[in-house]
Amino acid sequence: MDNELQGRPAHVAAIRERAEKEMQAIGIDEAFVGHLVDTFYARVLAHPELGPVFDARLSGRWPEHMEKMKSFWSAVAFRTGAYGGKPVQAHTGVANMTPDLFPKWLALFSATLDDIAPNQEAKAWFMATAERIARSLTLSLFYNPALDDPALKRA
Repeated sequence: MDNELQGRPAHVAAIRERAEKEMQAIGIDEAFVGHLVDTFYARVLAHPELGPVFDARLSGRWPEHMEKMKSFWSAVAFRTGAYGGKPVQAHTGVANMTPDLFPKWLALFSATLDDIAPNQEAKAWFMATAERIARSLTLSLFYNPALDDPALKRA
């Protein structure tokens, strides 16, 4: 057991080092992550459907949210483990949030990456990650397994 515990920090360090090299290879650094978050959320606020939902939830707390999102995306990209938030809980009960907003969020994210990503590899990495996040949040927030129960389905 001691060997496992002693090996864990080295394993975590190796994961972080691989992630940093992967991001560096596709032109991603902390400055890009910050620019992506700033650009994307400026567009979210201007979006006719997304803006009101986000602004109603974050009014007066935008600076804190922006820092949290930069920390989140940095932790995801560089696998730092620095983000300790709870995304599902944070999105639970958001007024006017519906499943059909997630494709709009993804389309806006994609358009932002089209404009600012350093290359297609960077865009592909961020989009694959955003799609996983959107799918996970959609399932967590809106999926009801009882609706898929064959015993409850009527012909």
